[in-house]
Amino acid sequence: MTKIKGGPPDTGGPVEIPEILSILPLRNSVLFPGSIIPIDVGRRKSVRLVEEAIAKERPVIGILTQKDARTEDPGEGDMYTIGCAARILKVIKLAKDNFSVILQGVSRIRVLSYESTEPFLTCRVAALPDPTTTDVELDALVMNLKDIAKRVIKLMPELPKEASALVDSVNDPGQLADLITSNLDIQVDEKQDVLETFDLKARMRKVLQFLSRQLEVLKVREKINTQVQEEMGRNQREYVLRQQLKAIKEELGELDEGGSDFEEFKTKIAEAKMPPEVEKVALKQYERLKVMQPSSAEYTVTRTYLEWLVELPWSISTEDRIDIQEARNILNADHYDLEKVKKRILEYLAVRKLKADKKGPILCFVGPPGVGKTSLGKSIAKAVGRKFVRISLGGVRDEAEIRGHRRTYVGSLPGRIIQGMKRAGTNNPIFMLDELDKLGHDFRGDPSSALLEVLDPEQNNSFSDHYLEVPFDLSRVMFIATANVLDPIPPALRDRLEILEIPGYTRNEKLMISKQFLIPKQIEEHGMSQDYLSFTEEAVGEIIDSYTREAGVRNLEREIGSICRGVAVKVAEGEGGDKMVITPERVPDFLGPQKFISEVAERTSEPGVATGLAWTPVGGDILFIEATRMHGKGTIVLTGQLGDVMKESAQAALSFVRSRAKWLGIDENFLEKSDIHIHIPAGSIPKDGPSAGVTMFVALSSMLMSVPVRGDVAMTGEITLRGNVLPVGGIKEKLLAAHRAGIKRVLLPERNQKDMVDVPPEVKNNMEIIYVKRMDEVLQHVLTEVPPRLQKEPAPPAPAEPPRGVVVTSSGASA
Repeated sequence: MTKIKGGPPDTGGPVEIPEILSILPLRNSVLFPGSIIPIDVGRRKSVRLVEEAIAKERPVIGILTQKDARTEDPGEGDMYTIGCAARILKVIKLAKDNFSVILQGVSRIRVLSYESTEPFLTCRVAALPDPTTTDVELDALVMNLKDIAKRVIKLMPELPKEASALVDSVNDPGQLADLITSNLDIQVDEKQDVLETFDLKARMRKVLQFLSRQLEVLKVREKINTQVQEEMGRNQREYVLRQQLKAIKEELGELDEGGSDFEEFKTKIAEAKMPPEVEKVALKQYERLKVMQPSSAEYTVTRTYLEWLVELPWSISTEDRIDIQEARNILNADHYDLEKVKKRILEYLAVRKLKADKKGPILCFVGPPGVGKTSLGKSIAKAVGRKFVRISLGGVRDEAEIRGHRRTYVGSLPGRIIQGMKRAGTNNPIFMLDELDKLGHDFRGDPSSALLEVLDPEQNNSFSDHYLEVPFDLSRVMFIATANVLDPIPPALRDRLEILEIPGYTRNEKLMISKQFLIPKQIEEHGMSQDYLSFTEEAVGEIIDSYTREAGVRNLEREIGSICRGVAVKVAEGEGGDKMVITPERVPDFLGPQKFISEVAERTSEPGVATGLAWTPVGGDILFIEATRMHGKGTIVLTGQLGDVMKESAQAALSFVRSRAKWLGIDENFLEKSDIHIHIPAGSIPKDGPSAGVTMFVALSSMLMSVPVRGDVAMTGEITLRGNVLPVGGIKEKLLAAHRAGIKRVLLPERNQKDMVDVPPEVKNNMEIIYVKRMDEVLQHVLTEVPPRLQKEPAPPAPAEPPRGVVVTSSGASA
């Protein structure tokens, strides 16, 4: 039961208030004379005060309210100076150092001075009893206060019935004001204001004001409750009437729930211009829906299916932009270089101009991250004038993601292909299948197998989704897949794709891309103009060389964005000046110290270290091959996470060095009392492939001859025991990596000369390319000092050809 705090004054006789009182700080509450409140005591000083107080007979303490309830150890300035003397009626020990104390207010007190702070606060106080005068105005205020208090109690059913009688029993003006204020739901500072008001008339007017405000709030609450009850009653009545009307219509056979909605469905089916077999299925489902009860589960499934059928773009298509020159301008405006891809798109548009019903091509862009494969799809859509849809296949492991779920499952939906077609709103969009090489497969099926039908021009004109169960024509869609590497793509799926390789960018291409696209974009995104912020070509070159090491331009854009943010901070702080030009000297101020430093010359300054070229999924890279010799028993040690093919290349290189020991000018028995250790740094990265054979031969020869390899030379090529240098793959990516690393001379197998067609002219012009056919030709091009014997003496003749009938197999893999 809810209780009213306070009541008529205690009849136990007057309470003597000592001059020195122990002070108990009170949080979030105010104690009034005559009120009885329970409080929890847990603070150290407060617990000590209660323990000492209960030892006395009829103990009296002082109660002061804290100004800030968060203060844990209040002092002189943290509490109000007007409080209330209180008598401890009862103490209940809840736990160690935790009490529940019931207090009764006795009289107002004023703090004259603080006497001590330990073990608890004590103060010298003066009692402030209420005056006993009375007059007509006071009587009128008492009557008003009682009247409004009773009206408030009437509007609060949670208060007990005795509340009105209690208010009637109190006739003293001061006690009545204190009683009502202690039970009002008002702020602590407002209650303290009433406690500090000593003039009875002023105090009662304040209480009257608070009480009137409470009455108005309760009236509004009552009005809202009444409106809610009336609304609920009206809705319930309408529900009952509608149920009765439904029952009557069922008896008469006139039930047509949502008839207008059904007519709208029929109109949409006609407007969708579906193929005849699809329209037949839609009308059949429509007739079924009409006779279903809306409350049945089958009703929702059928309705959702019909909505999917009528919303798919069966006959809606966009008109292609056949203007070849305009399409070329759009592609050039959005992307720099990428001539192969642009040429293929323009070829398709030219054929479409001659043959309008030409099926859409199925292209696959393969290249390292950040070269613009995804954004190229958007540009193609803009150039052709079609809608663009993109779905990411990274991490997709369920075949139903492509073909959808059957309608027998709860919450089933079409697959991503049909969902993408609905989003596009046309039947001939540019449909991008991003990250095709990241598809997975598990017990739920193989999504790459489901894509075989989607990406086959001979089959996708009748693509069947498990949810729709009707054929949908995808033959007019231009599918564009993207991948970083081709190896994870199954051969059957790869056979359906027209592969367009997008290699990494050269330094000059990155400069042009930065100038035309990246810098203007970042300046605009950071709220500045190109008139204010500009980059010198040398500064962009510094960012490319010293802060990025990538085939694409994604990190380059990030670094340019970092500089723009740094400039934005200076502008916001008023330090930008009239114009900001980023020069190479200012780049470290924004990006910090250089992240990448060319270490080719430093690493190859000692004998036994050679620079090789490798192909990686994210472009080409350079790698160092180190060889050393120590006392031992002829063991060869290979480290650096090398694969079996690379280990065999090392064995072949060592065997060839031993066979040419006399010509190289080294001891033919150098391995009898020595161990050879070949190491390729970056040991955490697996490495494999045969193309490091030439580099291993050079590293071993350099170490055994004690002649360093030139720091500006890199090489690649597979070797044989007969001394031939065989061709390898990834020539373009390897040369781009050498160009980025500052290499000036590159040795390639002679049979790779045909692959130089794809290499950008700026790379070929800035490097000396030397083609070698045999390993005997290599050393004179790579060593810092070529011994005269290697220049004059011809190499020993190659061993005889192997006997006929020997079959040599190769996986074709290359590092």
